[in-house]
Amino acid sequence: MSFLVSEELSFRIPVELRYETCDPYAVRLTFHLPGDAPVTWAFGRELLIDGVGRPCGDGDVHIAPADPETFGEVLIRLQVGRDQALFRSGAAPLVAFLDRTDKLVPLGQERSLADFDSHLDQALHRILAEEQSAG
Repeated sequence: MSFLVSEELSFRIPVELRYETCDPYAVRLTFHLPGDAPVTWAFGRELLIDGVGRPCGDGDVHIAPADPETFGEVLIRLQVGRDQALFRSGAAPLVAFLDRTDKLVPLGQERSLADFDSHLDQALHRILAEEQSAG
């Protein structure tokens, strides 16, 4: 991605995109800015999906196509208080990443995965309690 300092100045930075099935509604972007510790932002997967095609986002994260007429680049604006950072990414790598997340947990199926995790945790606790009372 490119970190846009101003209209005239930008530089490329490595950004790690992550998706974890234990948190199926969120995506994580870790920005590796020179001279600083990595910074990770987590936000809704649907926000990223929607933002590739149209401007969206309320609050601290705003995502929009750089040019609404073409499918080329996406702008991601992150804000904390009055401080904000603007990043530009190609749309294709974001779409490829989102496609991989959809293969792990299809969009709309997040709740069933969350329920599965909850049931698994309950079953493990029950098994451990039975083992402790038997021993």
